[in-house]
Amino acid sequence: MTRTLTAAPATVDLGGVQVQTWAYDGRLPGPEIRLARDEVLRAELRNTLPQPTTVHWHGIALRNDMDGVPDLNQAPIAQGSSFTYEFAASHAGTYFFHPHVGTQLDRGLYAPLIVNDPDEPGDYDAEAVVVLDDWLDGVAGDPDQELERLGREGMNMGGMDMGGGTPEAPLGSDTGDVVYPYYLINGRIGADPVTVTATPGQRLRLRIINAGSDTAFRVALGGHRMTVTHTDGFPVAPAETDCLLIAMGERYDVTVTLDDGVFPLVASAEGKDGQGFALVRTASGDAPAPDVRPVELNTVPLDAARLRATDAVLLPAREPDRTHVLDLGMANSGYRWTINGAVYGEHEPLPMRSGERVRLRFVNDTMMFHPMHLHGHTYQVGAAGPRKDTSIVLPMQTLDVEFDGDNPGQWMIHCHNIYHGEAGMMTVLSYTE
Repeated sequence: MTRTLTAAPATVDLGGVQVQTWAYDGRLPGPEIRLARDEVLRAELRNTLPQPTTVHWHGIALRNDMDGVPDLNQAPIAQGSSFTYEFAASHAGTYFFHPHVGTQLDRGLYAPLIVNDPDEPGDYDAEAVVVLDDWLDGVAGDPDQELERLGREGMNMGGMDMGGGTPEAPLGSDTGDVVYPYYLINGRIGADPVTVTATPGQRLRLRIINAGSDTAFRVALGGHRMTVTHTDGFPVAPAETDCLLIAMGERYDVTVTLDDGVFPLVASAEGKDGQGFALVRTASGDAPAPDVRPVELNTVPLDAARLRATDAVLLPAREPDRTHVLDLGMANSGYRWTINGAVYGEHEPLPMRSGERVRLRFVNDTMMFHPMHLHGHTYQVGAAGPRKDTSIVLPMQTLDVEFDGDNPGQWMIHCHNIYHGEAGMMTVLSYTE
């Protein structure tokens, strides 16, 4: 069976606010794709946008020619053309798909990709996919105009106490370059939120995806504690928390045992003003106001640094055969974000060979956090941390991750702040013979 996706200009309703944007099949988020582990996905993308586009299957360790990076492993799909993606989804988990061309992700071009594991214990009664987003398209100009403005004016610099962050401000005091008028949960603003309906006592699984471009979110369900079970598709030792911190490109699966009532599901824009808002309803009654701030958001948020991989997915202990240091920087003038002193297009590819254990050492020399994303692989954070493909590298901090060279090709490594990536913070991991 071939799924068909059409990328096209569309008018979408954010919940009483009509905007002109680009979307898959006219929907926001786009149509969910769900399949079983090891099932072959065949999807035809038809491009009716005024620009070339691609689809990147974020987090999936797939064959290189299906990865959707233009001019690296795929020719851009021209306006009026189509391209069929075909690959096996070998790992279960919560993923999503989006373009890898310019700032197109900061429009409406994203959708969930869920890969079910038939062998996974079904220790939950209901499930909901929760997609978070920051929104300006059709309201405050468009993303291309925003990138041009940043290039012309630069960003607003925060204070100088940005270090590695504090419990109250874990990402430091400068958490983004873009001011967004709206924050969305499943394409809706708080004035007309989506509602997840369940019954009291049910165990609800939330698959949370941050599809935003410049915003990390602090997420909580009012009146409940969450148990984190997976991050970026891979299981972790269960960890309870009142709230969690999720950066752009990350995904977290959590379970909650639901109480009786109507509860706010809030995604607070970390270090910014505003929040996404949805409802979880298990009974009749009045809904809380969309500006409510659950007390759970006032606690220290859980992030990947506090998680550990389960034994089943822990990489076997092994000394790395090769270490690549990636210095994350910003040029002294202009809006230019760099890796090892170079912007994408002026970069030197990072070589490796099949079968090697590779250590990536991210050294953040800037005063902003960067969610760094590796294509085509998952890595392990530290000696026993979670298996992931996207990780927060804090201001002026270093993060080591390791992976095995088991998927030859040319693979992108980049910051998943779309504006940082488009301003240069991308490079390529290159398998050599």
